Amino acid sequence: MNARILVVEDEPDIQELIRYHLDQAGFQVETAGDGNAALHALRRRRPSLLVLDLMLPDRSGTELCREIRSDPDLKDLPIIMVTARSDEVDRLVGFELGADDYVAKPFSPRELVLRVRAVLRRTSAAPEAADIPELLQHGDLSLDTARHHCEVGSRSVDLTAKEFQLLRMLMSRPGRVLSRERLLDEVWGPDVTVTLRTIDTHMKRLREKLGDAGSLITTIRGVGYRFAE
Repeated sequence: MNARILVVEDEPDIQELIRYHLDQAGFQVETAGDGNAALHALRRRRPSLLVLDLMLPDRSGTELCREIRSDPDLKDLPIIMVTARSDEVDRLVGFELGADDYVAKPFSPRELVLRVRAVLRRTSAAPEAADIPELLQHGDLSLDTARHHCEVGSRSVDLTAKEFQLLRMLMSRPGRVLSRERLLDEVWGPDVTVTLRTIDTHMKRLREKLGDAGSLITTIRGVGYRFAE
């Protein structure tokens, strides 16, 4: 495989364990021990995917994830977060910041390899992308899928990767009800274990960011969401 993986982990033993198993799986692997080294590596040469430890010596993984998502050249970079903390709050924070998957320590190296492959498959294949127009528009709301840019009127709206994917799914299927299960499956993938509340949290923030245009997204109680026709 030609995919390049950047592993950001400050514990040498765990860093080497991850590097070894990804290398054995056929990936090109680069490593970094802290946030500053990671940013330098990312801006020198963008990888195919980032494996990011949540606890780093110079900054938190969530802070680094936020910086990456605010960088126009990196905001759609696939990210798998790795952490010793496994409670739901941490997972939700990671996903809200745009992480694509989440692995808790101690983890099986084989599981991590499978998750890397699954995220790369989801983010690179984009099976429905060819059927979605580059520009989706409804009234003042426009979504440029090619440029990964959202506007309401003349106002630019800064969306996380997950928020953008959710809005794209809804806008590309106006009038159709999309269940929470389907949104989770298509945006997060079938192999990611998160609760349905994750969707509701993202939708709430998405509507807030869209302002008045947020009313175009209707909640169908007990089912999911629908975008206006």
